[in-house]
Amino acid sequence: MTTSDTNRLEPDAGSVAGVHQTPRRSAHLPNTVARYLVEGIGTLFLVFTVGASVRSGSVLAPLAIGAILMAMIYAGGHISGGHFNPAVTVAALVRGRIDLRDAAGYWIAQVAGGLLGAGLVLAVIAPGQVEPLNWSGHAVMTAFVAELLFTFALCYVVLNVATSKDHPDNSFYGLAIGFTVVAGAVAVGGVSGAAFNPAVVIGGVAMRMFTGPMLLVYLAAQVIAGIAAGLAFRTLNPDDK
Repeated sequence: MTTSDTNRLEPDAGSVAGVHQTPRRSAHLPNTVARYLVEGIGTLFLVFTVGASVRSGSVLAPLAIGAILMAMIYAGGHISGGHFNPAVTVAALVRGRIDLRDAAGYWIAQVAGGLLGAGLVLAVIAPGQVEPLNWSGHAVMTAFVAELLFTFALCYVVLNVATSKDHPDNSFYGLAIGFTVVAGAVAVGGVSGAAFNPAVVIGGVAMRMFTGPMLLVYLAAQVIAGIAAGLAFRTLNPDDK
């Protein structure tokens, strides 16, 4: 959303989980390309799991989504930082763990991976009885607030467990991040659909899980939450640069 050093969120400049080690560089791929590929792959599997579990009507969808996110973070965190979420990349940018150029590359890779994951869902998973979420009136504001709160919680957890200098080498960051998503999905899944991720929302529109008019509402809530989480971390940890 990250392995044991500052190089999780942005391996060259300091990343999602830890502080001091230098990441290994691929023997065959440029480091930047490898990071973008990891972000695309992780987001692909996240969006595919979201779509497959929701469209199949699984009651364990929140657990499946949190579990695949946790697994992808552990798998790719040491290369890319394991964001798999444009809102997390926004938070990392504000926090100062990634520069704007790399952030833009992450966003492109995440959205592309999410759309590919959505395409695979459409190709192999029957739609079931899922109706697209289309809020109106007061429900729009309720969904906005739910997405804002839990996207902030997710980004805030990522920054604190995976970029803080007080946790230079830990093994719990993936669990903490994955279970934040599980908690949010259980708590507000019926309110907003529990996306907490612009790539999931864009993929969800492609999978007809969300309607297009709600796209800007969700993206606004999630981007604002990412910015707020980055600012909160900087305010509460002024000595953690």
